[in-house]
Amino acid sequence: MSNRKDSGIKASDIRLLLEHPEKIGVAVGFTDLKPLHGEWIRQMVFGEEDYTLQAHRGAFKSSCLAVAIALLMVLYPKRNTIFMRKTDSNVTEMMTMVSKILRHPVFQAITHSIYKKELTITAESLDHISTNLWKSPMGSYQLQGFGMRTSITGKHAYYVITDDICNVDDRISRAERQHTIAQYDELQNIRNRGGRIINLGTPWHKDDVFCRMTNIHRYDCYVTGLLSNEQLDTLRASMSPSMFAANYELKHIASENAFFITPPVFTDNMMVLRNGISHVDAAYGGEDYTAFTCGKREDDTIYLYGRIWHKQVDNVLDQIIAEAERMQCWPLYCEDNGDKGFLGKEIRRRGYYGKCYTENQNKVIKIASFLRKWWPNIVFVRGTDPEYINQIMDYTEQAEHDDAPDSAAAVCRRLDKYIW
Repeated sequence: MSNRKDSGIKASDIRLLLEHPEKIGVAVGFTDLKPLHGEWIRQMVFGEEDYTLQAHRGAFKSSCLAVAIALLMVLYPKRNTIFMRKTDSNVTEMMTMVSKILRHPVFQAITHSIYKKELTITAESLDHISTNLWKSPMGSYQLQGFGMRTSITGKHAYYVITDDICNVDDRISRAERQHTIAQYDELQNIRNRGGRIINLGTPWHKDDVFCRMTNIHRYDCYVTGLLSNEQLDTLRASMSPSMFAANYELKHIASENAFFITPPVFTDNMMVLRNGISHVDAAYGGEDYTAFTCGKREDDTIYLYGRIWHKQVDNVLDQIIAEAERMQCWPLYCEDNGDKGFLGKEIRRRGYYGKCYTENQNKVIKIASFLRKWWPNIVFVRGTDPEYINQIMDYTEQAEHDDAPDSAAAVCRRLDKYIW
């Protein structure tokens, strides 16, 4: 029992550790785990429904999963687990982590507190692990790992866990997406009655395997707080917009025929917009967004700030006016093509400087001529909505939504000294 004594953990501490499993992770070597990670581990270990965790790259998903699998093996030793990753080498990596965790004094202490016995590993290889807590009449392993190309016909498990079975190959290959989906569908047949499927990963394509998954919990880079603005700027600059969107924003954006390839640049200085202008691209129903842009030109640089709402303009006009006032960006320009100038009149009725204009330029030409022209010299003010940036980065001539780039282009056109 020397391992248990070396841990310094008392039986009275076990319940606290299980309530805050991120502390277990820290104790076994994953020192970056936070309370957020504890919630992920609790969902995997103590949840009753299927569970899908989507989190950005570098969020320590796999560290949490390794701790969760080890806990499942100790707390529920009568339930076996099948674990799947994209390739066999990826499976080996997880098996190694779980094995080390099970041997750690913390897990020895947890096991002794519950079962009054020492935890030992009785079977171990690159693709399976069993402990002395596991008793199987069928001779199967407590934990078994498979790559996505391995046949799983005839296999059965209480817990079926997938980790990063969708990757960049699924983004670029329709055949790979179909294979991944077919293999995932087969998992429904190997789950025991009453068992659970737990998925971890990152979406890569709008039609990838995540379309088959349920109870999805999403944690993008703006939600977790694990990456600073400076780190995000560095990452954004180091890869294509589509890769950054997939890896960190958990979104798919088009990379083919995109107008804007280089990543956006940001500043924390809101004052650069003072005494600029603003613009609203108004939605009056349907699937359109209402987009709002503030802008100011300083020599060869245009500073922009953008907000976007999936609502009609009437429902967000108070917010738009408040933002224009906060940034001191007047006048607030708006088209009169669709509403015969009603929006501009309403802004003026409230005592603010609203200015209408009639749009005569083709939208694609406007975005190409002004937003794309100025793109290398545009700096966004921090606080701009991520979805506003995504619409711009996703823009092509066939884009489903173009409200943000349309509004940004209108501001750039005005600051380019184009006369409406």
